[in-house]
Amino acid sequence: MSDNHFELTNQEKKKLLQIARSTINEYLVTGKSLKIEKSELTSSLEMDCGAFVTLHKDKALRGCIGRLVTDESLYIIVQKMAIAAATEDSRFSVVEKDELNNIDLEISVLTPLEKIELIDEIEIGRHGIYIKKGFSSGTFLPQVAVESQWTKEEFLGYCAKHKVGIGWDGWKDADIYTFEAIVFSEEESKNK
Repeated sequence: MSDNHFELTNQEKKKLLQIARSTINEYLVTGKSLKIEKSELTSSLEMDCGAFVTLHKDKALRGCIGRLVTDESLYIIVQKMAIAAATEDSRFSVVEKDELNNIDLEISVLTPLEKIELIDEIEIGRHGIYIKKGFSSGTFLPQVAVESQWTKEEFLGYCAKHKVGIGWDGWKDADIYTFEAIVFSEEESKNK
């Protein structure tokens, strides 16, 4: 998050991943969120930040839900989004307890939204996009364009059509915002 000089240490990233996994596990067993001991948290983990939690199973998407803007602490948003990704993503069935061991978690911690005037301001791989027109809105995280090998126009077009529902060219007269993400995963932390 270079604009805000906000960074997370490797320990903080590992802590958030552990919180997300433990929270999902607790929720699948008891139906309740995990209580987090605040003494275990750094000030960065208590900052108000948006975040997405993504679940992968056998390298395929298994759930992804997040919140761009929030007035809650990062660790709380990670907990809420972890539960939502496992149980509320309408594209997938609810994650089963015995399936959790085969799921890798990825967290994207987001910078505040910045409205742009020209699409030249979007840097593929660095920026996520949020498109808003009227009461419709949608977003793609920065890694989506890279993983899909999209051009800037495809990034905007797919988001406008499939996420916002305003057609392929709908972004041309919509409000466009960018944001950055600190993205980290369990798979990545195993390799460190």
